[in-house]
Amino acid sequence: MSDGSLFSVKMRASRGSEHVSGAERIVPSSAAPRTAAALVTRALTHSKGMPDFINVKLERPSSIVRLKSLPVTTHATRTPEEGMTLAAELLAKDGIGRVAEIMAKFAETYVLRGAMLLDADTLERLDPNPERGVRATCMDDADSTLKGVPSAKNHFAEAIVLATKVQNAPGIIAEICVSDDPDYTTGYVATRSLGYHRITNIKEHGSPLGGRIFLYRGPRSNVTETIRFLEQQAVLVEDVPAISADATTDRFASIAEERSIRAERGLLRSCRTLDAPTGPTTRIDGRDVVVLSSNDYLDLANDPAVVSAAANAARQWGAGSGGSRLTTGTQPPHVALEEHLARFKGTESALVFPTGYMANVGVISALVRKGDVILSDELNHASIIDGCRLSGADVVIYAHNDLSDLERKISSCRGYRRRVAVSDAVFSMDGDMLDLPRFIDICRRNDAFSVIDEAHATGVIGATGHGLSEHFSCPHPDVIVGTLSKALGSTGGFVCASRMMVEHFINSARSFIFSTASGAPAMAAADAALTVIESQPERVAALRENVRFFKSELARHGIEAHTDSAIVPIRIGDERLALQAADELLKRGFLIPAIRYPTVKRGEARLRVAIMSSHGKDDLARAAESIAAACTRHQSAV
Repeated sequence: MSDGSLFSVKMRASRGSEHVSGAERIVPSSAAPRTAAALVTRALTHSKGMPDFINVKLERPSSIVRLKSLPVTTHATRTPEEGMTLAAELLAKDGIGRVAEIMAKFAETYVLRGAMLLDADTLERLDPNPERGVRATCMDDADSTLKGVPSAKNHFAEAIVLATKVQNAPGIIAEICVSDDPDYTTGYVATRSLGYHRITNIKEHGSPLGGRIFLYRGPRSNVTETIRFLEQQAVLVEDVPAISADATTDRFASIAEERSIRAERGLLRSCRTLDAPTGPTTRIDGRDVVVLSSNDYLDLANDPAVVSAAANAARQWGAGSGGSRLTTGTQPPHVALEEHLARFKGTESALVFPTGYMANVGVISALVRKGDVILSDELNHASIIDGCRLSGADVVIYAHNDLSDLERKISSCRGYRRRVAVSDAVFSMDGDMLDLPRFIDICRRNDAFSVIDEAHATGVIGATGHGLSEHFSCPHPDVIVGTLSKALGSTGGFVCASRMMVEHFINSARSFIFSTASGAPAMAAADAALTVIESQPERVAALRENVRFFKSELARHGIEAHTDSAIVPIRIGDERLALQAADELLKRGFLIPAIRYPTVKRGEARLRVAIMSSHGKDDLARAAESIAAACTRHQSAV
């Protein structure tokens, strides 16, 4: 392959004036179309959110320079402060003066789309457009170029390539870089004499801030040539080290480092063992506590009829199923439950999965593939997000519960084989509800499949707990996904749809085909729970009354909480303060978890209260008073 057959493919994505994503490849002409498509997909699925402008540019370079990769050294730092200190020390070690002033200027780079070009001695800005900076572009890893590999994000390799090009630009003597990717905390310092020094922790995880500074030393008359080389000269970097983005000299060091960082930021999680069955109350470490964290909204997990059904099924059919549903795993309790679920949701058919998570992953990846598009709410559950990622389809994120945004974006997604819009029915962290009639109308007018996840709606929403269609008195969507492990008090997931759609999932949903079926006891328990809901609608009414009462008690203590469901979020903000509030509430006898990043956005930590129909009003009143006291003590709730 000659260099003359190579094309540069560049992608830049932005939202308003904010840079969202940028990437580029140098590939053979035959790989250029799929590479351009892969870079657009990267822009549409970036962790910084959905762009409103994507530019893709293809051109054949007039010449290509081949360079040897800089030598690499990795430094495992524990905190961003330690990382920034090390960066300054490396610059000083290479004989660069006024390091403190250089580091102070770094915050000014966050608004630039390129790098700040500084005179290394006078610190004068040399970039001709101070609002934009200088971009190092038109470069790639020579090895991946030869293979014609479409874009697979590799922070490490891309950073090595960029740093190598920059350090070979005329007059450039050093660079400092921090990625603007919220999920990537690593940065680097590169100099001509020291090489590439990778610093594993140089900013807070979740921060979208990042930037770079190029340090120049030489005649001012040569600056134009330096900028030309950075922005226009095509470069292929050879012998880029083949290590992962998170590699260190000790394979366990990065794991220990991540644990330490989580602990320092109030993000370390652990499992709590209960001393008694969970219900409206339980026992923890020998103490009785009120449980305000359970999704067993109707208290059916311990209902005598439900428990008896599970026990009888275990005696008759055994504890496990023995295989997947398509081999040996389907038993009469599976069939009976699916028929009951279809009647309950008002659909032709239903299919049970081992978990609700697997139901979403299986359904979405069975509905779409490469060449299709998914429109997904930005706050959808992780199982929906993972289903979208695994499907291979393009994913377009629309603003949370903003159906006008959905309509704009779905109408612009022409030319796809299949379009699917997917949303939670009730959003698990905020407790708000989807406007189902409008959602279905938008999908039908745009010939798109409508999919909703009723995990937190089944048994909760609607006069008798049948879900959103009952609440809105509207038709059901094309596909309803749900779980047996919340209001139904059992374990597993399900999908309700037409017979044709369910047959499609039986034949196409990998998480159904390749998983051992749930045991008969769980199926019989969920079946019995549906019967209890249908025969005792007062449970749903009691749940609704408890939610109303709890909100009024919170308001009486100065906390305004908004919800459409049995999930009541109490926003705190800081992760550590949320943990402290949750710990204080546990000491007062209330189990209310602190929900933190990455379950919610960084800085939006909260207490997540889940109400049950069997909670006593005295307990709810005391909980509201204790929450108000804890929030006042640690930080006022917002």
